[in-house]
Amino acid sequence: KSILKKMLRKFINPILFLPLALLITNPKALLSEQKNPIDEIIEETENRIFIDFKEIEAIISNNEELKSLKELENSSNFNLSSKISQKYPSIDLQAIGLPQYTAGKNYNSNSLTTKTSQFSANPSITIRWDLIDPLRGYEIKIAKDNYKIAQNNFEIKRRDLIKDARARYHSYQKSFQDIENKKIALDLSIKSLENAQSKLEAGIGTKFEILEAEAQLSRDKQSLNEKKIEHEINKISLKEILNIKGDFIINNEQKLMGFWKHKLNKNLITGLEKNLSLENLNLQKKIRNNQANTFLNAQKPTLYISNTFSSAFTKGEASTLSIDPGESASSYTNTIGLNLSWNIFDGGQNKNSYKASKAQEKSEVFSYNNLKNLLQANIRKAYLNLKLNEEKILSSVKEVSSTKESLRLARLRYDVGISTMKDVLVRQKELSDAKSNQINAIYNYNLNLDELERLTFLEMSKNCSDNKNNKIKDKESICNIPI
Repeated sequence: KSILKKMLRKFINPILFLPLALLITNPKALLSEQKNPIDEIIEETENRIFIDFKEIEAIISNNEELKSLKELENSSNFNLSSKISQKYPSIDLQAIGLPQYTAGKNYNSNSLTTKTSQFSANPSITIRWDLIDPLRGYEIKIAKDNYKIAQNNFEIKRRDLIKDARARYHSYQKSFQDIENKKIALDLSIKSLENAQSKLEAGIGTKFEILEAEAQLSRDKQSLNEKKIEHEINKISLKEILNIKGDFIINNEQKLMGFWKHKLNKNLITGLEKNLSLENLNLQKKIRNNQANTFLNAQKPTLYISNTFSSAFTKGEASTLSIDPGESASSYTNTIGLNLSWNIFDGGQNKNSYKASKAQEKSEVFSYNNLKNLLQANIRKAYLNLKLNEEKILSSVKEVSSTKESLRLARLRYDVGISTMKDVLVRQKELSDAKSNQINAIYNYNLNLDELERLTFLEMSKNCSDNKNNKIKDKESICNIPI
């Protein structure tokens, strides 16, 4: 009996402790029980609204910077109205005492003392109309151009904000895909560690392989946390530019936002024709020329007609021996005339100001040519980068497929003992990098589409077809990739 009890104790004890040992050594169990502090930091409890990519253009109107530029546009509009009003007559009303009362006494030893006690009112109204003003026409033209520049600045900033908001939207999507990629890499590392531990327990593995797998698992956990923080930062950035007060969610699925069917030559022509910054420089050139003409005409005469109606009303008497409080009097005069104002000599001030404005006008020409060259370079770069990222997407799809198969084969080789854990971890990292390359290629492709739309004022196409609107059947085309 004692021998039988000892045998049962040896057999039962390992059975009882086996689940506990598996729980301790299972990385998945450890990970599931441990609360990730990064997840606690980025948890949100607010009510969430859904933001679609197509809604960005409408939501961007809430941006504070855009509202500020809208007020500047309104200011330019009011200034234009102010300049136009100079073409109409002006009316000035002046009233000296409305009414006023004068009381006093005048004493002189050689004459009788006189008294004053009188109410009076002296209103006058003047109407002036500038018939010939050599500056007025140029000032109105300058105000019109400034108003147009303010409108263009608003539209430029609106388009820039839309482009920036879309870029942040893509970044937010990309960081989510990066998290998913790192989660897959983490699961693969856990599986590799489990395989290494199983082999060690079976007596056909080494402690070194476990250390390698644990090191890779630690790196993947850290990388996942970094991507989670990056995802939250991208969310804050998108929330700021859209001026959203509460929490929100988006469609995290990363896909191609469209296709670019326009040729490079059309991109260049349309981009330069419709660019508002180039238009603003042309307007600035016109403003400098009108300012120069303003200085040139400053010494020409101004011809205006004026009409002044003056009246006086009194009750009482002034400077008399005795005052009759009931005495009243009134009078009026009306003067109309054609007047001339002419600044004949100013010491050369206007002449030098004219030369300064002309020099600024020439400067705008150089600025225009410089910006034109810069825009052409940016359009070419964006177009070429788009084509480059198309190739990267195609190659990354093949790379992901190949590395998946390589990892599968490496695991099989490791399981039968003809490969090492190091080889498995290398193939595992290659798969993670391949997926990361694919995510980055799609992200950069979408950024290039947005940039080309911003630079050229052309629109991307939702359908991928050739110039004759026929569907492209080439499997190697960007139109037919499995994304």
